[in-house]
Amino acid sequence: MSRALIVLRAGPALTLQDDGRPGWITYGLSRGGAMDRLALAEGRALLGQKGSVALEMGGMGGLFEATEDMRIALSGAPMRATIDGAPLLWHASHLLPRGAKLDIGPATAGAYGYLHVGGGFQGPEFLGAVSAHLTAGLGGAVEPGARLSVGPDRGGATGRKLPVEDRFGGGTLRVVASLQTELFPGDQRDRFAEEGFTRDNRANRMGVKVNPDGPGYGVEGGLSVVSEVIAPGDIQMTGDGAPFVLLAESQTTGGYPRLATVIPADLPRIAQAPAGARLRFRWISLDEALAAEATRRRLEAELPRRAVPVVRHPADVPDLLSHKLVSGFSSGDHHDH
Repeated sequence: MSRALIVLRAGPALTLQDDGRPGWITYGLSRGGAMDRLALAEGRALLGQKGSVALEMGGMGGLFEATEDMRIALSGAPMRATIDGAPLLWHASHLLPRGAKLDIGPATAGAYGYLHVGGGFQGPEFLGAVSAHLTAGLGGAVEPGARLSVGPDRGGATGRKLPVEDRFGGGTLRVVASLQTELFPGDQRDRFAEEGFTRDNRANRMGVKVNPDGPGYGVEGGLSVVSEVIAPGDIQMTGDGAPFVLLAESQTTGGYPRLATVIPADLPRIAQAPAGARLRFRWISLDEALAAEATRRRLEAELPRRAVPVVRHPADVPDLLSHKLVSGFSSGDHHDH
């Protein structure tokens, strides 16, 4: 029997995601991929693997069963999770025994959680990626009854955790000037960095609407701006004057005026902001944005070294099986006391 994870129950927004499809914007296809790519890197670090496909869970997870023992890792927005009723630590790796039920409930913070498996999920590739790109019609949502194929796992430790900065409740987003920034009146540009915003209920993989505390934004004749290339992070001002932050599956051209662009390093924060979260924007220079990107890449490269054993007394570990290797032997660098 091939390695697989059986989906017994599925939340409303389950898709297989990887790093997406960079390089196709010229042909009208945005990159897509995981909404929170930092969460992809965190899950891979917990399992000691690179480039694997994860299951993205929007809002809530589902009920799963493995056809054989599997290493798993949980990253992104924290969700209530158990194995056969025993609670699991989020931002950590565990062993999912064959036949055991992995139950992942609603998010307790943030918007998108991720389930990783040792060996990664497998699926048909199109344009170099497995990621479902729903707006482009590539792939689709994972439905109940699906058997998600899992690749061979070279093995490694479980029972490891990562210290993760809280990016699941809104906060400040750094932005740089966009192509139409200068079209907006100076008082609007100043107000944009001074007032607060609330994440609207309307959001999907294309983008999220944020409502300003004050009046709306706009430019004279803004609805007749010539269409030009756009990218994730661009902040469009639609007809009602509320900013719309474009995300993973954004369109590749658009004619709405754009006031600013959220830098790539802060895209996980806006993607993970739940409905009602409070947000602010802060202007930075292009040099500062490039420095932030370099810092982001360095921190991601350091993630595998930051994963540490979960050390607890055995009596306090309801998921004790998750602190073993996929082979069944205890991890040599894990010491309960």
